[in-house]
Amino acid sequence: MMLVTTGVWADDTIEVAQRPNILESMPNVEVLQDSAVALLLEGVKGTLDWVEIDGYRVQVYSSNQQQYAKSEALDLESKLQEKVSHTIYVQYIPPFWKVRIGDFRSYEDAKEYKKIFVQQYPDMLGDTYIVRDKVKVLQ
Repeated sequence: MMLVTTGVWADDTIEVAQRPNILESMPNVEVLQDSAVALLLEGVKGTLDWVEIDGYRVQVYSSNQQQYAKSEALDLESKLQEKVSHTIYVQYIPPFWKVRIGDFRSYEDAKEYKKIFVQQYPDMLGDTYIVRDKVKVLQ
């Protein structure tokens, strides 16, 4: 499977200083897969067992400003939805609205994803942390 964006290969790198604001300028991503993969996934869809374990997520937003926090969290989720490959969670843990990404079993996996995320979204560096959380994984 090869991931291609409009005119840019997924493994191309751009200097951080040369990058525009990714949330506003990143093109849509199209994932191409063989039809055999789709059939294989369809066959196992009902047999997957998900469990919740202690793990890690990458938190990219947290605010307790009640007038704006909910709409900002949902707006950020919407903007990131098609641009990140991990599940995005919007949570209200009183009094904070939080946006967290991923279901990582290990701190090292979360740390690696955080590194990639802040390279793609350098403006979010100050708001991006690794946090402990219950995560969903295949058993």
